[in-house]
Amino acid sequence: MLLTLFFGLMAFLFWKVRYPFALTYQEQIQLFLFDDDYFFSRMAEPGGFARYIAEFLVQFYNSVTLGALIIAVLYMLIQRLTWRLMHSVYHYALSFIPSILLWYAMGDENVMLTYVVALLLAMTVAWGWRSWSAKWSPRIKWLVALLLIPVMYWLTGSMVLLVALLMMPWTITVAALLYSLGLVLLSAHYLPFPLMRVVQGISYYRFPVTLPYLLMAIPVVVWMMAIFIRLMPKAKQWVNVTEMMLVLVVFVGSVDLGYDKKKYELIEYDYLVRVRDWNAIIAKAEKQTPDLPVSVSATNLALAMTNQLGDRAFDFYQRGSEGLLPQFERNSAMTQLTGEIYFWLGLVNTAQRFAFEAMEAIPNYNKSARVVKRLAETNIINGQYDVARKYLQMLEKTIFYRSWAKRMMTMLGDEKSINEHPLYGTLRQYRLQEDFLFSEIELDKICGQLFMHNQKNQVAAQYLLMLPLLDRDVPRFMQFVQVVQNRIQYNPRHCQEVIAFAFMQQRQQPPQGVVSPMILQQMDEFARVYSQNQNTPELNRFRNTAWYYLTIGK
Repeated sequence: MLLTLFFGLMAFLFWKVRYPFALTYQEQIQLFLFDDDYFFSRMAEPGGFARYIAEFLVQFYNSVTLGALIIAVLYMLIQRLTWRLMHSVYHYALSFIPSILLWYAMGDENVMLTYVVALLLAMTVAWGWRSWSAKWSPRIKWLVALLLIPVMYWLTGSMVLLVALLMMPWTITVAALLYSLGLVLLSAHYLPFPLMRVVQGISYYRFPVTLPYLLMAIPVVVWMMAIFIRLMPKAKQWVNVTEMMLVLVVFVGSVDLGYDKKKYELIEYDYLVRVRDWNAIIAKAEKQTPDLPVSVSATNLALAMTNQLGDRAFDFYQRGSEGLLPQFERNSAMTQLTGEIYFWLGLVNTAQRFAFEAMEAIPNYNKSARVVKRLAETNIINGQYDVARKYLQMLEKTIFYRSWAKRMMTMLGDEKSINEHPLYGTLRQYRLQEDFLFSEIELDKICGQLFMHNQKNQVAAQYLLMLPLLDRDVPRFMQFVQVVQNRIQYNPRHCQEVIAFAFMQQRQQPPQGVVSPMILQQMDEFARVYSQNQNTPELNRFRNTAWYYLTIGK
């Protein structure tokens, strides 16, 4: 039992410390509601009960500590049940193998907790069968199997096949297996799902058209261990020690390999944007320079929200204007982040459209708690109180969003309270009053309209200047910087660098006081080194300048 507890502690720390944002990612792309319609919608499909229980548990991922604890307990239960099914006081270390395989498989963020719950339910029923069926007469065994198989199929889905395989004696095993397969095929004929999706489990994997091979293999491993390990004779102590060392090596060497570092880096950036921890985003980017669209966009947004974009943009890798406002992709996480950028710019209606797109892009057609909350916010800002009430009433049926929804419900129609709200009141001032469609190649014009509409919108001002700069369009930048500087005091380092660069191209000196003497001196030094050798490593000391980006572009 101490080994099991140690294993659970490792699992808890893994999810709590190393991948906490993975838990919140799972929570944000579902919306568990405490109402009858939601329950019956889940129970209307095979495995719906396992899905209902899983989604009930996933909502607690909102608290990372609770989420890590839930996963650790599930791992421990599967390990202990494996040992019980092995029916052997020996070879205890081998009972960890299914849990380790599951841990590895869950590195794929699309593996649903429904699979884990269904596996746990199937193993529990199989253990119960093995514990109690020995006392039953053959007639009772056949009767129980006849009733148990369809019930377990509807509760757990195709995981019922594991229950059938673990039934004894062999005559019942074969009959139960054929019975289970018949139920699966028969239900597929009447259910509104493709045959392969029913066979693979309707809600085991977020993409409904496939199921990873490892998920198919885990129940087989459980069955093999339950059948064959119990037949192994008493093991000598050195065998048990060898098994333990082997399992430990497999655990340490393989579990972390299942987690794609780049993928989870993007999930972490999205999480930090969601909780508005701008300083944490910048600190993360300082440790390892972001180079993917999501991470670059998140970093630029964090710089803009802390009013540092004009001073520090080239401290980090840039991808052109796409690094400010990514192009639309039918990908839920990417669309969520792009919507966040539009939201903070003040394009409330565009943020609302991206929220809809993000929810529609969820592969298993779930609703999203994060999106529903954002839709409530955008409609409050726009004064669409009846629509906002609809979303808030949904959130009132949740645990973690209920108190927020009740607070917002009291604000509906209260113009003074909304106008005085630190976020919603500000975005009401920033948003454009006329709705219109715009092209992605005209984003600079939209940022210009946002800035001209409200010159306190510092995010719009920063994006307005950075868009042409990242596209290396110096003449357009010079037009925009005059518009901005004629209205507000804004002259960060990169603006001065580009102004000095533009005047240097005209063989002129910038106006007195516009560019600091230090920047002029640095630009002269850059020009000297660049003119001597464009490939010299000495230019790397200017890597965080606009000149380096405009001329070398790496």
